Order: sequence, then structure tokens, then C-alpha cells
Amino acid sequence: MLKASETDSTGQPGRPVVTRFAPSPTGFLHIGNARTGLFSWLYARHYGGKALLRIEDTDKQRSTQAAIDVILDGLAWLGLEFDGEVVYQSQRVERHAEVANKLLEAGRAYKCFASPEELAQMREQQKANRQPLRYDGRWRDRDSADAPAGTPYTIRIRTPEQGETVIEDAVQGRVTVSNAEIDDFILLRADGTPTYMLAVVVDDADMACTHIIRGDDHLNNAFRQLQVIRAMQGLEPGWEEPVYAHVPLIHGNDGAKLSKRHGALGVDAYRDELGILPEALLNYLLRLGWGHGDREEITRDEAIELFDLEGVGKSPSRFDMKKLLSLNGHYIRAADDRRLAELAAQRIGPQADVDLLAEAMPVLKTRARDMIELADGAAFLFKPRPLELSEKAQALLDADSRALLGQISARLRAEQDWTLQALEANLQAYAQELDLGLGKLAQPLRAALTGQTTSPGIFDVLTLLGREESLARIDAQANG
Repeated sequence: MLKASETDSTGQPGRPVVTRFAPSPTGFLHIGNARTGLFSWLYARHYGGKALLRIEDTDKQRSTQAAIDVILDGLAWLGLEFDGEVVYQSQRVERHAEVANKLLEAGRAYKCFASPEELAQMREQQKANRQPLRYDGRWRDRDSADAPAGTPYTIRIRTPEQGETVIEDAVQGRVTVSNAEIDDFILLRADGTPTYMLAVVVDDADMACTHIIRGDDHLNNAFRQLQVIRAMQGLEPGWEEPVYAHVPLIHGNDGAKLSKRHGALGVDAYRDELGILPEALLNYLLRLGWGHGDREEITRDEAIELFDLEGVGKSPSRFDMKKLLSLNGHYIRAADDRRLAELAAQRIGPQADVDLLAEAMPVLKTRARDMIELADGAAFLFKPRPLELSEKAQALLDADSRALLGQISARLRAEQDWTLQALEANLQAYAQELDLGLGKLAQPLRAALTGQTTSPGIFDVLTLLGREESLARIDAQANG
């Protein structure tokens, strides 16, 4: 692994790698945002640099503390620990305005006194003439004294009118835009508040970010943001151009824009509503648009060792819930039994015995794809008598099956060695005596013991429930 001060794969000699993740707390931590946050975090960790977190909370009506807490909770659950203090954009408004005014004083920005009505009329004319909708520079070369005293104004950047702006994007490659297509956009609104385009660039510069890794829906913004960076060069130190890496967005498995029906949920929903383990979600997000050969299962430590922007593809990745659940099943089987028991107990309720769950976990976790299935599969251990039967279990327990349960109860009551091996030998022998397949005994037994028609192996169920509870459940159905 390279040290932070060494030359990295994008050719930044001597600059310590600093990335940032900058979510807006206007809702949950979206799965796509979480992936770009992961990529930023991994890139910094891979190069021994810093990964910073900034909360872009300037929209005060939508940026609630509850939404901020959801983001911080989701990142902590994923195990993404960022460096230093969290930066809150709303606390930096004065600094944003300071930069706008420095540009104004240097002649690299100007005051625009056009009213909202004038600008609306301008856009209508452009629309009627089938022209691009952009500011026409009407105050670019006018004297501010032309405006009546007290007229409100915005501050607009003076962008170059000739030439082109080129971005050597670490994912997209070389992207070029004619400067004629970049209008003199607003830096500071008439009420003195900064625009997103200004605030983001000032924060990135002050945080000394060397790499901006984000979704490719921000690619067009980069061409505008570069104008602010270049305009500030020479006015203050530290305004170096970052390396941009615009990651393709995630689509649904049908190729359409990702929506809730595809799995566009918050990270907290994957944990709480879908029962996904954090290591599984982290692994899956990593493999959405990034690859290392044919490797599918990659731990966080391995990801830090392997991750680089060269492995990020240029095409949108497709979200596949089946693949996520399959990967989650792998991590459930690999997880510590005590940890799984504690997680399952939270879903089952206060009646759950964590010690018993931990003992049962080796047989419970073999088929579960998520924590919901795991908890549901374990719930039979703690059900009160009389056991509530599923519709399928009720259908199994006809008069003949209940009579057979009475015979099985008598047989098991005589068994002194209540171990898996002894119980299996006992019932195998009994099935042969009755000239029945073992399944003919196991099916009604499973219904009586668990209330379900699916469960771990029937001998595992008997040993986990124990002699007294097993016989009580069998007798309750045999006599029902």
C-alpha cells in the first residue's frame, strides 16, 4: 500500500490523499449515496490518507437533526469511521460569502441586479427562440451604478467565454465542455446565502480534498465548480484542482433508474426491514460497479487492500436483490453464533433466551438468507403452549397423525439418553418397526414441535427443546 504522500494511481505526487463524503440530510441514507461514501472511504484508506465527512445541511426546512442522526447511524452500522470532526455546511455560511466577496473585489465576479421577473422573461424568450436556457450576461460588463440605489443583487462568477474546460476524470476519462456553455452562475443569492455550487467548492478547498468521488449525476457540476477553483487561485493558497472521479449510478435489474421497487431504500431499512448484515451490504455495494477479477466475497480489510479507481466501471451497475440475499446468507453462515443469537433475540422479543439461541445457531443459520428468516426459524424455541399451528401444519395433523404422535410420545418417554444420536437411532428403529419411512414420523413431529412444516432437522429440534418441553408439545397435539 502506498503512503499518503506517495504518488497515487491518478498521478498526484506529494499530496496526502484526502477524500470526503458529503450527504444531504433530506431523508434516509440512500443506498447509492452509501456506495459513493464507501468508495471515498476505501480510496482514502487504501492510500493511507484521510476520509472526511461533511453534512450538507443548508436546506434548513428538510435537513432535520433526525435525518442527520439516521445518516450517522447508518455509516456507523456499516463500520465507516471517518477522520476528524464532522463538518456541517450550514455553519460555514460566512466563509462561503467571504469567498464570493473576494472574487467580487478581484473582478472575477460581479453584481447582477436583474430581477426575478427579468430573468423569467429572459428564459421565456430563449425558450421561444429555441436557445439554451442560461444567463445572458446582461450585467457582466455594466457598471453597478446603473442600478437604482437599494436594488437587491446577486453575485455571479465571471466565467471564461472562450476555449474549453477539460476534466481528466479518474473514472469517465477525458471529458470536455466548451466554455460558451457555462454561464455566469450565481455564487451568492440576493439574501446573502451561498448557492450549492459555491458552498461545495469552498468546503472542498478548506478541507484540502484531493479526490472528489461521487455519482456521475454531478459531472456537469464539476465544470462549473472548476471555474470557482481557478478564479480563486492567486487570491488564497490551497485552491488546487482535485482529482474528480464520477461513478456511474446504480440502476434496477431491469436497467431502469433505481426506485423503491428495485431496492432503493435507506441503509437503515436494509438492516431493520430486510435483515441484512452490515458486512454483507458493504461487500455487495463494493461489487456494484467495482471488481477485482472474479472475486465476489471480499472482506472490508481485503477491500482496503485491493480498492482503486481503476476497477470502477464506466457503465451503470444493476441492483439485484437476489444476489444481495445470497451474499447475506454467506455472511450469516460465517458469522459468530453469539452475535447472531443476540441479533435474533432482538427480533423475537424478551422471551428469547440468547444462550439457547447461540446453542441452536449452528443448525438454525444454515438455510437463512436474512436475519428475519433466521429469527422466524428460531421463534419456535420460545413459543408458549398450546402451540399455534400454521395452516399447513394443521393440515398435517389429522386423526391418524395425532394417533401416531401418541405412539411416538410413549416411545420417546422411555428414552433415557436425550441426545441427537440416541434419538435418531430410536426413531429410525421405530420407523422400521412400523414399516414407515422416517419422514412419516418426522412430518407430524415437526408440526407438533414447531407449529410449522419447515424447521431444522427434527432431531436437532428435539435436543434443543429438551425432553420435558418436547414431550409436552407432542402430547398437547396427540391429545388435541
